[in-house]
Amino acid sequence: MNIMLKVAIGAAVGAGIGYAMYRLVGCRTGACPLTGNPYIAMAVWGLMGAFMAGGK
Repeated sequence: MNIMLKVAIGAAVGAGIGYAMYRLVGCRTGACPLTGNPYIAMAVWGLMGAFMAGGK
């Protein structure tokens, strides 16, 4: 499988996990930076998924 495809799939799965963390765990007060904002959660988890998928 092409490495770019692996990274793209890893980023998409990570972003999905980030959104699930926002919806399921969340933060009612908004003080939690990773789970209080869906865009930040998706970006951070997407990067983690991309890095994990791209490693050997």
